[in-house]
Amino acid sequence: MSRSVFGAGLLIRAVHSVLSWGVTAVLFLHDTDLYHQEDDWIYLQPLTFVAAVMCSVALHLGVSLMDPGYVYMDSDEKSFPADDEQEMMSLKPSPVRMRRCGYCLLKQPMRARHCKSCQRCVRRYDHHCPWIENCVGEKNHRVFILYLTVQLMVLFWAFCLAWSGFQSDFSWSGWLRVNVFLLLAFMLISILTMVVCLLLVCHLYLISCNSTTWEFMSYHRIAYLKQCDSDTNPFDRGIVRNLWSFFCTCGTVAWERVYLTETYNAV
Repeated sequence: MSRSVFGAGLLIRAVHSVLSWGVTAVLFLHDTDLYHQEDDWIYLQPLTFVAAVMCSVALHLGVSLMDPGYVYMDSDEKSFPADDEQEMMSLKPSPVRMRRCGYCLLKQPMRARHCKSCQRCVRRYDHHCPWIENCVGEKNHRVFILYLTVQLMVLFWAFCLAWSGFQSDFSWSGWLRVNVFLLLAFMLISILTMVVCLLLVCHLYLISCNSTTWEFMSYHRIAYLKQCDSDTNPFDRGIVRNLWSFFCTCGTVAWERVYLTETYNAV
């Protein structure tokens, strides 16, 4: 289930589109390296850059409208391991206590959290991102990472193009008059590049540890993590398996199964 295009976040999506195409227009209106090519493929770089901007805008629209993994019904407790493993676990008190949300009254699966902005419980909740006006959760986290990657590539490219477009002038006032819009675009590109780069690096680090932003920031307040050591993550199965699980696993994951397996293996 996706969200309405004209629903919450319409202003944010409009601002993102206006900034993206506004900066693109400034780069085209100034004497940047977009057209400085000596071969017959003079329009190859401009068309490629426009295509990259379109891809970035489309990904932003997609991730802002996607269902991040809303919980629509009580979590199915039958997703726990069965047979011998289940019998072994039944001999010991389970450290997992299914929690019922105090807002929407649904039984939350493990790693889910209620978002007050979206007014929904979200599976494998990471955070609520104001730039997309949507939660980042189990279903749209990979698309969010893809969006950040494409956006960072576009910003790096735009940074180089903006730098190449500054025109020299004998006086400061004359230079500022010629380059004022390009300077504003360059400053905006620089700020966004640092923010997106930092955000992408942080997310890739947490993904490699199989952790979420919410779990990282609230480790000592989360029931299923308080029982573990401060340097232990019950969902961490090594960098390679964590990355493979994140990027290559389709559908929802029964995190109760992973948690119980790792917990009883550690006993």
